[in-house]
Amino acid sequence: MIEIVNLHKSFGSNKVLRGINLIINEGESLAIIGRSGCGKSVLLKHIVGLLFPDEGEIRFHGKSITQMERKVLYEVRRKFGFLFQGAALFDSMTVEENVSLALIESENRLPQDEINGIVAEKLELVGLPGIQNLKPSELSGGMKKRVALARALVTNPEYILYDEPTTGLDPVMSDAIDDLIKSLNEKLNVTSIIVTHDMFSVKNTADKIAMMHEGEIYYTGTPAQIMQSSDPVIKNFIQRTGF
Repeated sequence: MIEIVNLHKSFGSNKVLRGINLIINEGESLAIIGRSGCGKSVLLKHIVGLLFPDEGEIRFHGKSITQMERKVLYEVRRKFGFLFQGAALFDSMTVEENVSLALIESENRLPQDEINGIVAEKLELVGLPGIQNLKPSELSGGMKKRVALARALVTNPEYILYDEPTTGLDPVMSDAIDDLIKSLNEKLNVTSIIVTHDMFSVKNTADKIAMMHEGEIYYTGTPAQIMQSSDPVIKNFIQRTGF
């Protein structure tokens, strides 16, 4: 379980997070929604320890990430897979090199043939077998997302964090990514945390929603509950997303 307690974060005079409180339970698929610029991605980076708060803390299985020694934090991070918004693949590397990066940089590096086998397994899992030698420039947008997801899975994480997984994709490919997220959640029994403003994706992938507004968690509930809400802030957001 992840507990987010009174989390605050500012960048200069810009107060982004203003007292976030949220509990993420094991095995659930949580969508964090809200208008652009409300701090969704900033919150996601705090969860995995890429950013640290000005105030408050994040507890992973009861232990505060913000107070961990660097070595312990590194081990915790291995329990997380992170799909970055733009895929964030290295253009100079092959698909295999991109996917295997975390394994190669590990202190307890596996033999290369084992690494190759794991890479092949994860690419198969995301529906892209046999593309190890391609470069990112040879891939479509949807394929890049899938390769980035294979990279996120390579350490067998307990949690997968998705930052706008369908941004920039056409509706058909967006649906395919949504199906993949749902399938992986069921097959691997992982906890999924999905940051998105795509309400169609939310409906397809999430069993719980946390809505951010003005730097706080404004509302939590199921997709059905939020769609039926009469709250004016929620209704305005739903209408603006075109759902």
